[in-house]
Amino acid sequence: MSSGKYIVGVDGSQWSERAVEKAVRLAGDTGAQVKILYVLDWSSLQPIVAEGVVPPPIDAKTEEKRIFEDVLQPLVDKYQAGKVSVSTDLIWGEPVDVLHEQIKQEHATMLFVGRRGRSRFVDILLGSVANKLAHRVGVPIVLVP
Repeated sequence: MSSGKYIVGVDGSQWSERAVEKAVRLAGDTGAQVKILYVLDWSSLQPIVAEGVVPPPIDAKTEEKRIFEDVLQPLVDKYQAGKVSVSTDLIWGEPVDVLHEQIKQEHATMLFVGRRGRSRFVDILLGSVANKLAHRVGVPIVLVP
């Protein structure tokens, strides 16, 4: 019998990979399931446009395939052999909103995220996803260094 569900927000960074490792280890002790969730924010894929320069179009299906092959599948391959039930999902949207909604929909009991993401500049400019989540979600958050 499962005793909860842990959601892990990943972005392909080393910090998010450590968050998955921490969640799987704890789930092994508690019997929880682990859902690894990559939230693809369309605005983060839009290049900065300079006048007179047209950026190449970004193909959504190609980007989804790249993320599945480069980020999600390696994590599944690494942890599927263990005793913990691990699933993945890729959802388009704003990371904080999607993670918050997934916590509610999945009745998650804990959220794991890396302390830093792929871009320190974006964290400084916009505020970190982890900080925003701490103010919105109603479950314990584990910030993994």
